[in-house]
Amino acid sequence: MAFLKSISYTEHDIKLARFAKALGHPARIVIMRHLANTKKCSCCFSDLSNMLPIANSTISQHLTELKNAGLIIGQIEPPYVKYCINWENWLLAKNMFNDFINLE
Repeated sequence: MAFLKSISYTEHDIKLARFAKALGHPARIVIMRHLANTKKCSCCFSDLSNMLPIANSTISQHLTELKNAGLIIGQIEPPYVKYCINWENWLLAKNMFNDFINLE
């Protein structure tokens, strides 16, 4: 009979893994870089659609993943949804990755 090991993940570990997963696709890196260079919440879906050579439904899935991780926010300004970086969580992710990478 095999014994199962009990692993308890900290909230910190879970949050770091969620950020890593959200950034784990090149299209999401491109989206984040583009949003970082965009002033305020002024990037429309059409801007991303014109920039990325992928289907709109795929862009939407990538935006959803980034939003679920808390890295971006979308503001509804009819008829558009404008996207921008959630700077509070972006700085948190930056610090968490930095701490993790600098482990000894």
